[in-house]
Amino acid sequence: MKKVIGIIGGMGPLASHDLLGKIIDNTRADCDQDHIHVILDSDTDIADRTAAILHGGKSPEAELCASAQRLQRAGAGILIVACNTAHYFYDAIARSVDVPVLHMPRLTAAEAGGFDTVALLATDGMIESGIYQKAFAGHAKLIVPEGEEQKTVMSLIYDGGKRGDRDFPTESVCRTLEKLEKQGAQAFVLGCTELPVAFPLYHLPGKTIDPTLILARQAILACGGCLK
Repeated sequence: MKKVIGIIGGMGPLASHDLLGKIIDNTRADCDQDHIHVILDSDTDIADRTAAILHGGKSPEAELCASAQRLQRAGAGILIVACNTAHYFYDAIARSVDVPVLHMPRLTAAEAGGFDTVALLATDGMIESGIYQKAFAGHAKLIVPEGEEQKTVMSLIYDGGKRGDRDFPTESVCRTLEKLEKQGAQAFVLGCTELPVAFPLYHLPGKTIDPTLILARQAILACGGCLK
């Protein structure tokens, strides 16, 4: 019998939708019953993670744990978090429940073979936390944007991806990606769940590593499903 996947979501809703869609798209199924039972808790009241980590904003920890507990009570046997930056609070989430919680950055690093150097595109909070840097140690060299280039990434995440703004200007984003490639980046780690939505929306160039896709596929396997 397959386990139920519980998604701690709402950070933001488009990213949660993307994760759910990738679970469905990557499950080998000939009928409805071959798919995975998924419960999505799209809690949009969870406080901003970067604001909490870097600027003393309201901590999202209690609500993240409450979401995990709701999902466990609803029958989830595996939990996944539809936000990279929320993994700053991973240990607290994992302690709050009695079911496994998959760790998106670690799973991403483990599957990112074939590249010597990659660039991390993520929120300020995720970069400052060092979570991806630690996960990629021993797998590949990880470089990050700095200064104005990182501001450009944050704008892409918050002003473009989160808003679903189809008219968001991408000239500065493309210059940032080009600069990172000149620094040796062979691929871009889309280390914010808004970015796998933004990259195809804006037709951004470059090879990418999609943690949302990796998490979706690993969750399918962890629940006893089959991959396409």
